[in-house]
Amino acid sequence: MIKSQQYNWYARLTNNNQNSVFLFFLFAAAVIFFGMGLRSPWPADEPRFAQIAKEMVESGQWLFPMRGNEYYPDKPPVFMWSIAVFYALTGSLKIAFLLPSALASMLSLFSVYDIGKRLWSKQTGLIAAALLLTTFQFVLQAKSAQIDALVTCWITLGCYGLLRFLLVDHLWRWYYFGCFFMGIGVITKGVGFLPIFMLIPYVLYRGFFVRPAFSLSIMSIAKWLAGPLVMLLAISLWLIPMLMAVEHSNDPLLAQYRDNILFRQTVTRYANSWHHIKPFWYYITSVIPAFWLPLSVAIPWLVPHWFRHIKQGDARIIIPLGWIILLLLFFSLSPGKRGVYVLPAVPMLALISAPYIHNLISSKGLKWCLWGIALVLSVALLIFGIGGLAGLTAAVKLEQKFNVAPWHFFIFTGFLGTAICALNFRRNQWQAWPAFIFMLWAGYSSWGATLLEEVKTPKHIYANIQAQHGDNIEVGLVDFAEQFILISPYPVTHFGFHTPNDAQISQAYRWIGQDSSRFILTSAEHVSPECFNVDTVEHMGFAHRTDWVLISADDRLPGCPLSDATVTEYHYQPGSKS
Repeated sequence: MIKSQQYNWYARLTNNNQNSVFLFFLFAAAVIFFGMGLRSPWPADEPRFAQIAKEMVESGQWLFPMRGNEYYPDKPPVFMWSIAVFYALTGSLKIAFLLPSALASMLSLFSVYDIGKRLWSKQTGLIAAALLLTTFQFVLQAKSAQIDALVTCWITLGCYGLLRFLLVDHLWRWYYFGCFFMGIGVITKGVGFLPIFMLIPYVLYRGFFVRPAFSLSIMSIAKWLAGPLVMLLAISLWLIPMLMAVEHSNDPLLAQYRDNILFRQTVTRYANSWHHIKPFWYYITSVIPAFWLPLSVAIPWLVPHWFRHIKQGDARIIIPLGWIILLLLFFSLSPGKRGVYVLPAVPMLALISAPYIHNLISSKGLKWCLWGIALVLSVALLIFGIGGLAGLTAAVKLEQKFNVAPWHFFIFTGFLGTAICALNFRRNQWQAWPAFIFMLWAGYSSWGATLLEEVKTPKHIYANIQAQHGDNIEVGLVDFAEQFILISPYPVTHFGFHTPNDAQISQAYRWIGQDSSRFILTSAEHVSPECFNVDTVEHMGFAHRTDWVLISADDRLPGCPLSDATVTEYHYQPGSKS
């Protein structure tokens, strides 16, 4: 028997008190929503999605996502729609851009709790949700405006529906429920269909452990086949209006949008990726160990439990675990890899870890491992903070590179983390991790956000422009990120995100020559001495690891070798909402 004090707060969390569920989700909301509204969208992806949502509200055109009035065919629109809805409702982009990920993560937590309750018990369901909430990658994405938290929610709901159909209620409506959310997942980010992989370990389970394995009638076959139709129905909610609009527009740009999003960004991107090329083992060696903490460190202790229940034919373990393995294999086979791609596996991993948590936290090895990780991270922060104040070379280089000095934040956080570890040294060592990670999220979402705001945004660039040139100018952007459109107080012209830089510069050269109130904002590396007077261009500041300069018509030099490529100009007028 495990002594109650060894897992005291888990015991309080998972007792039969009717308030335990409410209190847990209240705490989860506090963790996830804390600090919302304190920061702007940060690169790389957040400003892009926020700008697209902002343009949807400003223009009233929601079907085809646009950034700076240029079509954006890289992702389906559901995530941008969700930001736009909250932007229209709140009028604040600082709140709206984070709400979809936060709400989706809360729904993922509830789905894991509810299916855990139905497969095992209320206590196991709450433990599963608690494990998910302590997992680093899950909360990181809950606090980020990337698509992955939302698509993880739809995938988790898809898994919920299938597990409830296969293992709990055996009601077809739950199968169709799962298929519907798979479709919603597809029009959020193409991989939303992944829950269907659960049927592979289910078939294997039936073949090995159930006799007879299958007894299918024509009616049951028809019911199974109706699932993909339900998924297609969900996909058609966006796909059919989009295709009809393209067909009736006779616009070649919309035809390019259709072909790009339906083919290049799906099958082509998976099979022949052009970004984020990583080796097959990338997730196993570089993502899971760090980003899936604490679940990743518990896996060696979980494997014997899983193996024992697999031998016993426990479908509650066989099906989710088989699905996790298939998901990792699916993403590992693609040459393009990012850490967030495997986030959808984390809720199911938390689910199949929860039944064994009482056994795991009694293990001295795991307890001390979790305690040691929290201590190492805390001490590292403390030492680095002290080193920054003392002028340590590495710290000084960091400060110079990013123009930020977070030393007091590091010292404070490191000191608190070390104190937490000291308080849990004699007993309950494993509790050091959740206490440390929740403290870290609180600091990151408040103090950390204010520190990073200056690093992650080019607000000071525009402030310098306004101080020197006032408000009545136009800005042309060359080789820039979406954030420069998002926060611009000026009318913006750009020359296409995918236009080669030399063609952008040539068109911008012509553009500023047409009006003395026009200026080019670009990286200093694009100021060619053949085209511009390098001594008279204005340096506006350093942001995004780049020295930004402002070029006027007077800075132009005659004889500039200009590209004769046809370049489209895109114009954007900032709206009134913040």
